Amino acid sequence: MANHKSALKRNRQNEKKRLQNKHIRSTLRTTIKRVREAVAAKDGAAANEALKAAIPVIDKAASKGVIHVNNASRNVSRLSKLVSSLG
Repeated sequence: MANHKSALKRNRQNEKKRLQNKHIRSTLRTTIKRVREAVAAKDGAAANEALKAAIPVIDKAASKGVIHVNNASRNVSRLSKLVSSLG
């Protein structure tokens, strides 16, 4: 356990940031899962709606530094390709 005042503060900040990152990452995974489930169900309209909802969440996670920018781009690309494969 930290003893210095600054180290104690840093621990508090790290914990707060960890919880924020956890929330963003959890939301990100859920939105991606919704797109994949809609594609698996072969529901084009629901897949398009889920994709429209997922892209801003993915971009926000990247802008916050929770995931890398290239990771976000790759996710958007793959999901878009999946949805477009429905026809």
